[in-house]
Amino acid sequence: MGNRAIRHGGIAIGLLALFALLVPSPALAWGFYAHQKTGSIAEQNVSPQTRAKIRRLMRSEHLLGTPECDLATIQDASVWPDCVRRTRWRWGYTAAWHYRTTPICEAYNPRANCSGGNCVTAQIERNHRILADESLPDHIRLEALAFMVHFAGDIHMPLHSGDRDDRGGNDRETDYGIVPSLNLHWIWDGPLAERAISDPADPVVRRYSTAERAQLSGGEPADWGRESWEISRSFVYPTAFDTQDVCAAPLPEKTALTQEDIERGVPIAKRRVQQAGLRIADLLESAFAPGPLPEPTR
Repeated sequence: MGNRAIRHGGIAIGLLALFALLVPSPALAWGFYAHQKTGSIAEQNVSPQTRAKIRRLMRSEHLLGTPECDLATIQDASVWPDCVRRTRWRWGYTAAWHYRTTPICEAYNPRANCSGGNCVTAQIERNHRILADESLPDHIRLEALAFMVHFAGDIHMPLHSGDRDDRGGNDRETDYGIVPSLNLHWIWDGPLAERAISDPADPVVRRYSTAERAQLSGGEPADWGRESWEISRSFVYPTAFDTQDVCAAPLPEKTALTQEDIERGVPIAKRRVQQAGLRIADLLESAFAPGPLPEPTR
């Protein structure tokens, strides 16, 4: 085989490998990599006392009965709810807990689409309360910790909150640069988020200053959902379909993100990962703080 053939074969293999990395996996929401980064940010920004309490709860991992899904670190916790969801006969009822979409062409309503508490905002609050209740067994609180950490990540992905009659972008076939036929939801779940948080010169996993935390954290789950809905309404859909009036007419089923579109989305995706990590840290600190149980806000 000549050098040219070898070179062309190597390029083809490289493109196939890239495409394989970008093909959506139905088992993972907001991407394994991005979720783990939120857990790592949180771990770097909680107190040593909270880290010790988390480690103690994780000693009860064996009582959960999920040997196929590790729950020994906060990074494991950040993806555990997606892992167990693969066992649909046991965990399928949790599927609706990962999102709470509001149509971008309607007014935001923090209480809509959450019948019986089956949505991400309600489940963050519910699991925070369970985690904070020291009268409960450790493995029950550990399960709640994993759900809370994961769902606080999910709510920061814009298309877990904003929707345009397409299941949060899942039904919108979208090219991602040179990679064809992904979907809009998966792009924001996976490759765009991963690109946003992979710059070694500007790492997202670190200890944040008090000023940075004041700028990036704060609020309640309903506020975080509203932020994601607003990003979907003002940026995700207008950028994907090259129009500011995304509610004027039906959108095409197929679209594409240009390199310019992707570069504009990177800082938004990065900020959402940072916000998620720091807000998870705040949730963990408040759950393990001594005192009365926090009252639910809904």
